[in-house]
This record gives sequence, structure tokens and C-alpha cells, in this order.
Amino acid sequence: MRTVHLDLDNTLIYSYRHIAPDSVSCPAVCRKGQGALSLTAEEGRVNGRNWINVEMYQGREISYMTKRSQELLKCLRKKCLVVPTTTRTIEQYKRIETGTGSFEYALVCNGGILLVNGESDRTWYARSRELAADCERELLRGLEMLEKEPLRKFELRFIEELFLFTKCSDPDRVLARLRGELDHEKVEVLGNGEKIYVVPKKLDKGTAVRRFREYTGADEVIAAGDSGFDVSMVETADTGIVPAGFLRKYQTAGSIKEMKGEHVFSEEMLSWLLYSS
Repeated sequence: MRTVHLDLDNTLIYSYRHIAPDSVSCPAVCRKGQGALSLTAEEGRVNGRNWINVEMYQGREISYMTKRSQELLKCLRKKCLVVPTTTRTIEQYKRIETGTGSFEYALVCNGGILLVNGESDRTWYARSRELAADCERELLRGLEMLEKEPLRKFELRFIEELFLFTKCSDPDRVLARLRGELDHEKVEVLGNGEKIYVVPKKLDKGTAVRRFREYTGADEVIAAGDSGFDVSMVETADTGIVPAGFLRKYQTAGSIKEMKGEHVFSEEMLSWLLYSS
């Protein structure tokens, strides 16, 4: 059995904030009135590429995927087991509707929670809590630091008691402080724009991929991702798929296939999975 782990944001789907106005993306998402978003059929076409809304939040369209990616994903799901593998929470994950049907399995909360037909697997979560327990002291130190952080601009969340999340202005300064104080052998401090995460080293996506392989007995494991959260996942898989520039930025090891960057990453990645692997 072949299993394909797919990161979601900026790998399979794209936030309206990250769709750039260039020849391989869509400048269609525009603000009208008081922050409302609209996407017309004509605006959503760039070089023949249609963008489809896949996530609504508080009545707004916030995430999209291309029509081509949707078609490719449908085909891929007929050939292998596709497992969304994301740092999103359960609630955030369940907002997504790709138009390809529900997924039997999904790994959310950075792999700390396994959803089986939409329901959390209690045994998986219990084991995740055990793995995180070794890092509890550093997580609590990170929690204390972020509670006092003057640059914090968002509530501080201890997601499922597995990892920390918040948002800060001047995130680079906050990241530097956390990395200077916390034990990097126990936790990893990651940033994505304004977002700040403190994650147990034993609960990265690579660990989730290994655990899921044992869970299913998969013969071959492929993983695709675009960010620092995905490094361990693509390194752990038999084959990792990453966007152009990823190897230079993260200097990863393992069997990694870097896309050329000639098209939207989701389309390049899914096409490669279907026709080149």
C-alpha cells in the first residue's frame, strides 16, 4: 500500500493572503466593503487556471485550491491512501472542503491527533500525550514567557495540551528570545508570519509519519510539504516532495524531490505523484 501525506496550507490549498498576483497564481481575491471577499468566475481565471473556494470562516472565503489540483487529487485518491497532515486544529481542519470527498484518515495538530472518519483516535492521542510529557517542563516555560511577552497580539493557546500557539508583532524578536531560553533538544520554536509555535521535538510531523506507517503497515510512504513544519515529514518519508527553493532554505536530508517552480506547487506536486513517480 502507498500512503501519501499532504500538508495543507501552501501545499494543497492557499490562503487569500498567499495567492500572489503573478502568472502562476491568482490576483482574484479582492477586498470589498468592510473586509468582505469576493471571487468572480472571470477574476478567478489566470492563464486558464480556475481557483475554487475550499474554506469559509465567519461568512468569508479564506482558502482556495485550483481546479486542476482538485482534478489531480481526485485521481490520486483512486490510486493510493491520501492523508492530510497538518498543524491545523481539528476545528480548522474540518472547515476545509476540497470537493473530493471526505478523507478516511487525517493527522492534525502537527500529527498529535489522528482523525479516523472525522473522529479522534483515543489511543493515538494518549500516546501523543505520553510523548509530549517529556517536554512538559519546556512547554510550561514557553507558556510563561509568552504570557509575559509584550509583543504578543493574540491569545495564547495550549493546543490540545500538545503545543503552544500565538501571534506576535515583530515575530523574529520573539522567536530569538524563545530559542535562546528554551531547550532545543526538547522543543522546537517555529514561526510563520506573525504566528509563533512551540512544539515538542517528539511530536513533529516526521514522528507522525513513522507512527502512521506502523498503524497501517504501508509499503511506501510519500510526503509533500512547503515549510519548516514539514522538514521532518519529507525527510522521514521514502520520498519527500517540496517546492522550488526548499532545499536551499532548509538544507534537508533524505530522498527529496524538489519541484521546478514553473506552476503552482500543488499542481506540480500532484502531477508528479500521478505521472512521474
